[in-house]
Amino acid sequence: MDDKTILNRISELVDEEHRLRAAAQATEQGTDDEAKDRLRELEESLDQCWDLLRRRRAARSTHGDPDAQGVRPKPEVERYLQ
Repeated sequence: MDDKTILNRISELVDEEHRLRAAAQATEQGTDDEAKDRLRELEESLDQCWDLLRRRRAARSTHGDPDAQGVRPKPEVERYLQ
């Protein structure tokens, strides 16, 4: 996956996240369990995409191979401290 593809995927995920949050605000019930689960999945997928993009850029800046970088498992990415 190249950087442009990753950035497009990030954009798609963010758009879906915004749609879900807007729909939740438009209803009096708020976010249902299914939407909450999907939002959590979106956040995890976004974390994976950003992690991959950062590692690809780091590899490129150190004259490494950005294509050698792969997507890390969600549990690994989610354990990072901010």
